[in-house]
Amino acid sequence: MQLPNEAERIRIFIGESDRHEGRLLSEVLVEKARSEGLAGATAYRGIMGYGANSRVHTSKILRLSEDMPLVIEIVDSTDKIDSFLKIIDSLITEGLVTREPVQVIFYRHSGG
Repeated sequence: MQLPNEAERIRIFIGESDRHEGRLLSEVLVEKARSEGLAGATAYRGIMGYGANSRVHTSKILRLSEDMPLVIEIVDSTDKIDSFLKIIDSLITEGLVTREPVQVIFYRHSGG
């Protein structure tokens, strides 16, 4: 797969316990990105954060550590990002999605 030099990155900020139809939303989003043929998706678990409700989630406080912040990053062409955003709009009921231009320096993978 070839990526253009000028591409876009979306970041999806959700909670670790967020679900869609009983499944973890993070898994649903990464699997959906793969099935739609996007170049790749990576989910990161945060160690501390808060969102629109201003409730702090941190691994230091045991009772709140079960819903840590997650960020899913996806980079691909503008057209593919446009299509993907339309697909995931109904999946995300709480969270934040950002979009920004990126310059792809290289995108490599082994042939195996």
